[in-house]
Amino acid sequence: MPKEPVTRNDVAAYAGVSTAVVSYVVNEGPRKVAPETRDRVLTAIRVLGYRPNATARALRMGTTRTLGLITPDGGNPLFAELAKAIDKEAAARGYVVLQTSADGDPETERAKIAELLVRQVSGLVLVAPTADPDLSAAEVPAIAINRVLPKVSSIRPAYREGARQGVRHLIEHGHRRIALVIGDASPNRAVVAERDVAAGEVLPVRGVQAGHRAARAERELGWGDALRAAGLAPGLVVRVPFSRAGGRTAGDLLLAATKRPTAVFASSDLQAIGVLRAVREAGLRVPEDLAVVAFDGTPETEYSWPPLTVVRQPLELLAREAVDRLIAGEQTVEALTLPTDLVVRRSCGCPN
Repeated sequence: MPKEPVTRNDVAAYAGVSTAVVSYVVNEGPRKVAPETRDRVLTAIRVLGYRPNATARALRMGTTRTLGLITPDGGNPLFAELAKAIDKEAAARGYVVLQTSADGDPETERAKIAELLVRQVSGLVLVAPTADPDLSAAEVPAIAINRVLPKVSSIRPAYREGARQGVRHLIEHGHRRIALVIGDASPNRAVVAERDVAAGEVLPVRGVQAGHRAARAERELGWGDALRAAGLAPGLVVRVPFSRAGGRTAGDLLLAATKRPTAVFASSDLQAIGVLRAVREAGLRVPEDLAVVAFDGTPETEYSWPPLTVVRQPLELLAREAVDRLIAGEQTVEALTLPTDLVVRRSCGCPN
């Protein structure tokens, strides 16, 4: 015979209180409960294994205490780490997170937003959303991370200043030919780009997911800012997918260029990891033959060889700000920019 579920009446009897008092403890109100009485109720809940009905509780309180999270790519270590940070911040405040991925596709994103709203989430977190996500049916607060949207608040890293800082560090090591590896969603574009790279031309932007465009453009601007401030000519630019394979292809192209760079700034950790492999396969060394600095700062960069110098995104702070603002129910549209950190390791030439 299946065991009968523990009820609120069971908890009340065990604690020697009324069912109303049990309700006040479970729902944190509307009336205060004396500390000693509250402790008895919590002990009864723990001993009996009582599990309140979450749906009924949500209806009574007017909130499900659930946040919806949509990322562009659930397999990307950066977004996985950010999602983990958001889940941790939400849990600390008594919320749970429903996470899904939109794969950078506007139609998929619209469908996922609608599905989360049907599930009555208390707020939405959109990580690198598409250009104009449909939030017309949303009656809950929403916030965008890594992209500025016209109708909701946004939180993002200081991409341009972070890239400028990373490239400036390479310049301080004496490098004068600093290449840029940056994103392009077209999987075949890097092959076509070999002639352009050899000629030292900057390739046109094509086919990039809208949610990444602004961040990518700012990283490119920061790279250019640092070179101009040092009186250096623009370096080679390779546009490849934000992936390890893309970075490996970019590394092959740069190493085959007529004027091979002595350093490269990669706009993502995944690309930088691919560049490291390309250098290794060419029988060369990092940083002796090619110094590398990456943007993002995911954990795997600490365990690559050599360990990567990175411009780290403030993921924990991004998560904390997003969760706090959603729970507070802020509706004011505001764009908040948070500083990045330069984490120095061995790939740039430092002895760390």
